[in-house]
Amino acid sequence: MTDTRKSGPEPLAVVAGMRTPFAKAFGPLAAVPADELGRVALTAALQRVSLKPEQVDEVIFGNVASPPDTANISRVISLRSGVPQDRIAHTVHRNCASGMEAIVSAWQSIREGRSEIIVAGGTESMSNVPLLWDPRMKDLLLDLSRQKSVFGKLRVMTRFRPAMLKPIPALQLGLTDPTCGLNMGQTAELLVRDFGITRQEQDQFALLSHQRAAATWERCFYKGETAPVTLANGTLVEKDSGPRANQTLEALARLKPLFEPATGSVTAGNSCPITDGACAVVLMPAARARTLGLVPLGYIRDYAVSGCEPRRMGLGPVYATHKLMTRHALSLSDFDLIEINEAFAAQVIACQRAFDSDQFALEQFGRTGRLGEVPLEKLNVNGGAIALGHPVGTTGARLVLTLLRALKEKKLNRGLATLCIGGGQGMAMWVESNEE
Repeated sequence: MTDTRKSGPEPLAVVAGMRTPFAKAFGPLAAVPADELGRVALTAALQRVSLKPEQVDEVIFGNVASPPDTANISRVISLRSGVPQDRIAHTVHRNCASGMEAIVSAWQSIREGRSEIIVAGGTESMSNVPLLWDPRMKDLLLDLSRQKSVFGKLRVMTRFRPAMLKPIPALQLGLTDPTCGLNMGQTAELLVRDFGITRQEQDQFALLSHQRAAATWERCFYKGETAPVTLANGTLVEKDSGPRANQTLEALARLKPLFEPATGSVTAGNSCPITDGACAVVLMPAARARTLGLVPLGYIRDYAVSGCEPRRMGLGPVYATHKLMTRHALSLSDFDLIEINEAFAAQVIACQRAFDSDQFALEQFGRTGRLGEVPLEKLNVNGGAIALGHPVGTTGARLVLTLLRALKEKKLNRGLATLCIGGGQGMAMWVESNEE
């Protein structure tokens, strides 16, 4: 479908944002449910600009692995954060872009006049994605519950086999595309072959992500967007657990390929880790921010979503960015900083090469001339998901928050946040520091 929109909507003010630390799954935040992570982020974001929960009109969070005990998790987060019960909340799901989709949903609500002050973001506890029963075991337990007599129960139990107790990780199912049969790592291996990406190039990119993220924590930049999480035993989790200041190429080189053991090059070290974490941003019309005396972090100018081949879902940022740039006659050189989510080092490198390829531009977009260059000095300057982690429902919001803060810090104006989406999509968002 052709996007016929000629110009973007009125800019949306991002007045504040905060996130929890990002922690590797089954690590420091494993016992904290996704709704509590969301509550921490929402509460901290409001406190950042001295807004009260009663001033919030609506709450919208992205979430992918919907907890079975927390239906419509945004509503639960909203109520547990003290937002009055007469306010509304809903949850969105666009795989890895869910946190960014929440921002877009908030923008749409504001534009149609449904709400004025919205907290949007994302939350994910990948530690708590459940294990599933083998369907045969599920059927056996159902039949067992229906039996009234001891004889009937014994008869049902004769069907039991020990293999039926082997659990099925829902996380593994969720990270596999049912339309093409590939898991996300296998799609990255496909891009490795398409673009001739070496193992060393991937490991070098991963090393840079760790070096930048560790240096960013060292100078306390990330502390400005991270709210501590208090565990049940009173322990505070205050920092991301992923960045390694002492990471080396030698250590990365020792890791074995994870998805194609015999011939592959995508490893746990050059991929993003499975992660727990939440992020929230406070959104409102620019005029409303002025009446409240708030100085926004920045503004959302426009966005684009595009579909692509599921087997090559990692190229989604190229398709979405092309759509966004075409609508506004922009070029990549017009952006001062760029965030491309680091699902895999290979995937980001493939995007860089596709952006910079005349052949790709011609074959995919019928365009004469490449889209442009994404230089490392503009890309993920504070590290990315390979070091920080990728809580899938959260990352889209985290990219926007970190990018706006980086632009502000460096006294730059225009930024691009983009990410690939499992299932074959890409999403891109144009942000600026200045209203005019």
